[in-house]
Amino acid sequence: MPIEEGTKYQISQGNQCNFNSAESLTVIANNGITVQFTLGEGKGHGSMPIEHLSYLLKKSYLTQIPNKRMLLNTENNEEQIG
Repeated sequence: MPIEEGTKYQISQGNQCNFNSAESLTVIANNGITVQFTLGEGKGHGSMPIEHLSYLLKKSYLTQIPNKRMLLNTENNEEQIG
């Protein structure tokens, strides 16, 4: 799964302490090596190697939050199929 700018992730309850108790993380830049992000609720920002973000995703410490546009497209496609 490609890590794109604007992608938002939910931080698992047990790992929020590692992210200033923020509930979400949003990718703001990805140069292929490092990912820059902001934390939800205005709790800060930072960067990490892309490999570490992939590890956090693999361990389910972060889960992608689908954006509203994707949800709308999915709902429209289901209506057209039925």
